[in-house]
Amino acid sequence: MKAKLTTKIAQHFASLAEFVVSNTRQLTRKPKTIMKTTSAQLIPVIALGCSALLYFITGCSSAPQTPPKELTIQADDKMRYDVTAFDASPGQKISVTIKNIGTTPKFSMGHNFVLLDRIINTGNIQSAFLDKASTEASHEYVPQGAKEVLAHSKLLGPGESDVVTFNAPYVPGEYLYVCSFPGHYSQGTRGVMTVKQ
Repeated sequence: MKAKLTTKIAQHFASLAEFVVSNTRQLTRKPKTIMKTTSAQLIPVIALGCSALLYFITGCSSAPQTPPKELTIQADDKMRYDVTAFDASPGQKISVTIKNIGTTPKFSMGHNFVLLDRIINTGNIQSAFLDKASTEASHEYVPQGAKEVLAHSKLLGPGESDVVTFNAPYVPGEYLYVCSFPGHYSQGTRGVMTVKQ
């Protein structure tokens, strides 16, 4: 589909350029003021059109893209993630499958995956976020509109799973991910995503 559209645009542009170059004409700007357009004046216009066409054909990214990263993180009744660290490239597409492999009911031992902005890594901000999250049972312990939350899953009961897809931040550094169910962070349900250049 894209190839056919690109071919049509190229053909249309080529025929327009050929017409303009071969039929140099006069353009009226103001009454009694006539300007003659020459082929030399049209070269920048043609170059701009060719650049736009090349941009459309090749896409906007000049650098090769990092392949997507897929990983699975399991949480259990011991309040632990089995994956506590992983690396990502700036802007890389990440797909995390979070699984609750425990047996305790969701209302007393639900698990989720909440990726936080790197500014939260200071202790006071971290505590403030976790305190706020602990009061958000109606929103699965994820505060609505919290700017520090970059991505999150739903709250999972035993045997449930969810997939969270997001792009890694472009700013290198360490990004904390946690289970925001009350008390789980302090017991070890947390990890770090490190964005590396």
